[in-house]
Amino acid sequence: MRLGFIGTGVITEAVVSGLLATDLEIAEVHVTKRNRRASARLAATSDLVQICDSAQSVVDNSDLVFLAVRPQDAQAVLRPLTFSEGQHVCSLIATLTHDALQDWIGAPVRLFRAIPLPAVAQHRGVTVLFPHDPIGEALFNPLGTVVSAQTVEEFDAFAAASALMGTYFGILDIASAWMQLNGIKQVDSQRYLNGVFAALAQTAMKDCEKSYDAQRIEHSTPAGLNAQLFQVFVEAGGTEAVKTGLDSVMQRLCNARERSERGEE
Repeated sequence: MRLGFIGTGVITEAVVSGLLATDLEIAEVHVTKRNRRASARLAATSDLVQICDSAQSVVDNSDLVFLAVRPQDAQAVLRPLTFSEGQHVCSLIATLTHDALQDWIGAPVRLFRAIPLPAVAQHRGVTVLFPHDPIGEALFNPLGTVVSAQTVEEFDAFAAASALMGTYFGILDIASAWMQLNGIKQVDSQRYLNGVFAALAQTAMKDCEKSYDAQRIEHSTPAGLNAQLFQVFVEAGGTEAVKTGLDSVMQRLCNARERSERGEE
């Protein structure tokens, strides 16, 4: 299969790097040169990667085209392009709906959306698809785990939850800074926190059916340190802040969908 990527940012680099490290039968990978450093890095990793002079060249030479430009640039990039009827297209663009993308593409393509995370480069990612697409699943499965949303509302909920990544690192940064105030070197604080949370992720992965609340209780001795910190977190409004943040992201996604349904750009 010939793959094409319009946009060569962090996610494109992660997806291409991950795919090239699999046993999948990929004949060619065509990328745009807008991000010259990223495209050059990808081309240096494999002879399969070809840097194209234009986005149209990517479309013309690909069986499956991945859209990975910024949402605010998508319309200007997509409208001038000519896609083939039935061509496979996967959008990695956050907030843009099927209707908006289909309108800007113009041709009746086989369109699906995906939310791959950077860890796909190491084959440890979780990728959400909507709607379910057999070829999409075949490509993303070797990169970690694939989850197919049944409705666009489910897809938006997955997208909203993925927005927790920045908050996760933000919390670790707060903890690391606090440890440094207590005399611990930054490199040691980060090494410690990385080890703790990597181990917790492995614990959660081993028993996916056990609820997070049950695991929290198992990791919290009654009246112990973990129980104390979580209680303070709750009382200080931490849980409500997380819910409010998720609600705000979900509302943004819903608003974008509603604007698309009204025909607004």
